[in-house]
Amino acid sequence: MLELILVVIAALVGIVSAMIGLGGGFLIVPLLVLLFNVEIHQAVGTSLTMMVFTAASATFAYARQKRIDYKVGLILTIGTVPGAVLGAYLTTLVSGKLLTGLLAAFLLLVATLMMRKEYKNTKSKVRWQRMIVDSQGVSFNYSARLVPGIILSIFGGVVSGFFGIGVGTVMVPVMVLIVGIPIHITVAVSMFIMFFTSISGALTHLALGDIMPEYALYLSVGIIFGTQVGAAAARKMKSRPLQMIFAIFLVVVAVRMILGLL
Repeated sequence: MLELILVVIAALVGIVSAMIGLGGGFLIVPLLVLLFNVEIHQAVGTSLTMMVFTAASATFAYARQKRIDYKVGLILTIGTVPGAVLGAYLTTLVSGKLLTGLLAAFLLLVATLMMRKEYKNTKSKVRWQRMIVDSQGVSFNYSARLVPGIILSIFGGVVSGFFGIGVGTVMVPVMVLIVGIPIHITVAVSMFIMFFTSISGALTHLALGDIMPEYALYLSVGIIFGTQVGAAAARKMKSRPLQMIFAIFLVVVAVRMILGLL
């Protein structure tokens, strides 16, 4: 029965995750802690292991849609991978309650930023002009500010390894609000980046003994199915609703974690 519950939960999380460019850890970590009484350090490590499969599955789906900007993604990965390793090791320095509280506060901050500001496509000579044409012929023209993106990608990696959540929790807002990438391309690139970042973070947690293999297995099975559905759904949505869904889910999870602490 436990196995089926984990698969179903992961499938539902995968649908949401692929739609908004997250790895599902922002939901899986608190669910493991609150519903299954998993110690938070183990929840973080198990979540990152699951997200390797989340990112691989979603990346495959978005690659077929031709919505991944591979060049920008690889450049931003330069910061996220070492950041994830550092973040994983930092979890050994803090208590479970502090880790939970910090995660809740961080999610509320990100949600606020996404609710208040909408992406606007602007062009500038100091930016890298990009154009992506997807499999249905839809063209995305934008200009990317890579310097602040690379700097903040290090922070994104640290947050991913530290909290056990997808690097997209940081990189989606960074790519939309700062780098200047349309939300639909951002979601796809986020999953591409997350694949490399999650591997580095998961391996570090494996070395620390913070992974529950049986939980990770069933969560991965469900998440693979869910991400395929979510990627297809995201393609049909407009930009602003996609941002709002991202923000609302972060608020719900953060409030639930705060109530759990109280």
